[in-house]
Amino acid sequence: MALLVAQAFATSRTLIALEDQGRADAGLKVALLRAVLERPRSLPLILSRDRDVLEALEAPTSANLAALNRKLEDLTSGTNASVLYLINREGVAIASSNWREPTSFVGSDYAFRAYFTQALDNGQAEHFALGNVSGKPGLYISHSVKSAERRSLGVIVVKAEFDQLELDWRNALRPTFVTDDHGVVLITSIPAWRFHSLSTASRADLERVRTSRQFGEETLSALPVLPREPLGDAAGLVEATLPGEKPDGFVEVQLPVATTPWQLHFLLPVQPALSSAIRQAQLTALALLAPFLALAGFWLRRRQKALARLASEQAARVELESRVRERTWDLSQAKDRLQAEMEQRQAAEERLQGVQQELVQANRLAILGQVAAGVAHEINQPVATIRAYADNARTFLARERPDRAIDNLAEIGGLTERIGAITQDLKALARKGRGSPEPVGVREALTSAVMLLKSRFAGRLEALKLDLPEDGLQVLGNRLRLEQVLINLLQNALEAIASRPQGVVDVRVREASDRVLIIVADNGPGIEPEILGQLFTPFTTSKEAGLGLGLVIAKDIVSDYGGRIEVTTGSAGTCFTVDLMRAGS
Repeated sequence: MALLVAQAFATSRTLIALEDQGRADAGLKVALLRAVLERPRSLPLILSRDRDVLEALEAPTSANLAALNRKLEDLTSGTNASVLYLINREGVAIASSNWREPTSFVGSDYAFRAYFTQALDNGQAEHFALGNVSGKPGLYISHSVKSAERRSLGVIVVKAEFDQLELDWRNALRPTFVTDDHGVVLITSIPAWRFHSLSTASRADLERVRTSRQFGEETLSALPVLPREPLGDAAGLVEATLPGEKPDGFVEVQLPVATTPWQLHFLLPVQPALSSAIRQAQLTALALLAPFLALAGFWLRRRQKALARLASEQAARVELESRVRERTWDLSQAKDRLQAEMEQRQAAEERLQGVQQELVQANRLAILGQVAAGVAHEINQPVATIRAYADNARTFLARERPDRAIDNLAEIGGLTERIGAITQDLKALARKGRGSPEPVGVREALTSAVMLLKSRFAGRLEALKLDLPEDGLQVLGNRLRLEQVLINLLQNALEAIASRPQGVVDVRVREASDRVLIIVADNGPGIEPEILGQLFTPFTTSKEAGLGLGLVIAKDIVSDYGGRIEVTTGSAGTCFTVDLMRAGS
């Protein structure tokens, strides 16, 4: 009975632990997938306003098309895009980044593709499908190209493939796949499962896929994953058959992929962890019962000896010999049991070491996911500012003011160097390292941070009330990293007052003998208690499109240079105080 109770307890605890581990690992994979998706999404929007693209559609001469082919080819080498191509109003591709290859898209008819028709109707579209020329699956992101009179001229398309992401998932040795809103597998660590359906596809779905040729000749056969019982809101126990293996039990965790109708499915095998946990629980139960068994045996032995003495004094010698034989047998059995227990303990220690190694590897993957998501989060503002300067430079060139355009291009170059520095800085952060502290001007850091926010909050910076300090006030740190902290705090404050007509963000600096306090206060709605308790925990955010990394990175930066961040909040607003060491103190 004790062994059965131990087995039931170990099973329950193991399933809960696997569910928690699955949620954490699946969350990291969703964050990495979102980072991969965001990189190519801006390309169609930018290219839809490119002068070379407009000229190729309005005047498709050989020279214009050749120049555009080369431009698209250069763009793919620096982005996550697989192919970039331009489709005219009739649905025919007239320029492509793979124009040199035998599988060039130039001349192919894409009028039947959903991403072409939806972009013409709605201005933009995203559609996952199997390439009818390349035969490779990928996400097609499209944007319509319109003339100055707002007349649709064609569609610019970028195709993103996920080969490297699938390889990383496959190397992690945990089945992972992504399904669309119809339950069809799009991205997977198991290639044989691609374009299978979570359930048997309906006749309507098969007809839709056959007509649009979205998945080629695939019949959407059912995925070999059968549900057994639910475990939580987004987890359940399933039976899956991996290629070349027998059916086995897995804990499945499902998480939505933000900004898409997709669902990420992550499977953790149950049997290895369950067997180890049951064995350990049974050993513990036996160890707890051993004293009681020994006590019972001792009592029975004493009773037997007393009865033997009362039975007959004449049989004393026979009884003594019998006891000697029994004792010898007991010792032999005890020795055998002790040896068996030692072997079991040694095996358990070896399995524990294996589990510890797996946990170390999982921790490394978690750090890599945070660094990748952090890069996407931190370069958002410099990229937006580059966009604004690029638009200004084009306007100045059109007005024949090259001097102003050159100034804007110089700013773009500086911001590009800033993005590179941010990337190196985030890598250093992931290694738990830091740069040597140096004097940084507080006034210059605040001014630069506000400049980078102009493109994001154009027309709303009048709510920002700056009380700038004197030029000579400096703190110990790194200017780029201090600007990262200020941008995160100012951006959060401006977003908090966005819905308030009388919203104000008050920024002021206070000096002490050896400290400098930078205070950012807003009169927004305040921070919810459940968010406040985990405010500096990775992936904690109240924003639908947020990553939950800004304040985590800001706290690490300030701590690296002997400072701290404090926050107070309520219904009247929120106040962040950055406490830094004063330079020269």
